[in-house]
Amino acid sequence: MKIHIQHGTLLDPAAGTEQQQDVFIADGKIVASTDFTADRTIDATGLHIAPGFVDLSARLREPGFEHKATLKSEMAAALAGGVTSLVCPPDTDPILDEPGLVEMLRFRARSLNQANVYPLGALTVGLKGEIITEMVGLTESGCIGFSQADTPIVDTKVMLRALQYANTYGYTTWLRPLDAYLAKGGVAASGALASRLGLSGVPVSAETIALHTIFELVRVTGARVHISHLSSAAGVALMREAKAEGLPVTCDVTANHVHLIDLDIGYFDSQYRLDPPLRGQRDREAIRAGLVDGTIDAICSDHTPVDDDEKLLPFDEATPGSTGLELFLSLTVKWADEANVPLAKALTRITAAPASVLKLPAGGVGVGAAADLCVFDRHAHWRVEPRALKSQGHNTPFLGYELPARVRTTIVGGNVAFEQA
Repeated sequence: MKIHIQHGTLLDPAAGTEQQQDVFIADGKIVASTDFTADRTIDATGLHIAPGFVDLSARLREPGFEHKATLKSEMAAALAGGVTSLVCPPDTDPILDEPGLVEMLRFRARSLNQANVYPLGALTVGLKGEIITEMVGLTESGCIGFSQADTPIVDTKVMLRALQYANTYGYTTWLRPLDAYLAKGGVAASGALASRLGLSGVPVSAETIALHTIFELVRVTGARVHISHLSSAAGVALMREAKAEGLPVTCDVTANHVHLIDLDIGYFDSQYRLDPPLRGQRDREAIRAGLVDGTIDAICSDHTPVDDDEKLLPFDEATPGSTGLELFLSLTVKWADEANVPLAKALTRITAAPASVLKLPAGGVGVGAAADLCVFDRHAHWRVEPRALKSQGHNTPFLGYELPARVRTTIVGGNVAFEQA
């Protein structure tokens, strides 16, 4: 299908430009306008056109957790949020540690003909941190990297061997910086708030000690590592030093940590039960500064649908996680507004930069680029309510918030995949 998007403002995050420009689509690609006869015209007057968003962490809950969400519901949520490419962690049930399981997931995703799904394979069998998986076979089945999800490897020698294996074939390893012993049993960030509420804490050192270990192993092996979900000012500082040293490392933060701090927990509100836990204002400001100066490569939604009953439990028993795909654009724009960051630069953190982490030809709007696009209303506002979400998981710390920016149309591979009624 040939599509003409007219009268919109085209955002090119990679180039940092924002200008009035029509977009022409044919055969799944963005093309020049020469001799173009459209099958369909989309009027984008007053709207912005941007590359489809790339989310580095979104749990789709299949296979194994269909009572929390289904692939169909979460893919619909992705498209409603303008997300055209997403990475899913391997902590499904069964865990993605065998090629057949990865192929099944990718087949299911392709059959829905919606957003592009890129699975991460398990770094160790069963995520137990003991036996390294067959990375070559998993890569051939479609994995774009290897991860332990939120389960740290306790045995440093296993991590060393895994990074050596990955580096041999040029694979990227995704690691959560978390010391298993220091973090054990923790449900909130260590500090005055956790003490007052009587909640067990996760100290900043649980993140920084893990980062020191990871960076030292990167120096030894030369392996490329992506650090998932930084949460502290000290962690951001260590990442800045590692990049200045030239280590082959990248990192992301969750959209929740760009906006929220530990005080938002209030009186045991389980909607704010997240992993990693929310930290202090100083940590949030360091995260925002890291996004501006490039220390932090990307924002991810950390979309983790949770069953309602699991959030009705006491804070320290509630399941961590929140829905985030449909809030992805809005929370990025909210940060841009509050931090006075140009919109094109802010959107780099959810388009071109995460695409670069994945080494994918996504996140661009130039001629010849894949026609994965999002048309959105920059000036619209909407209230976050369960009925407004397509995700099966309705739990989010932003319930009741009024957020800026609303997706109007999402195009994947040159086909209109979502339109707001």
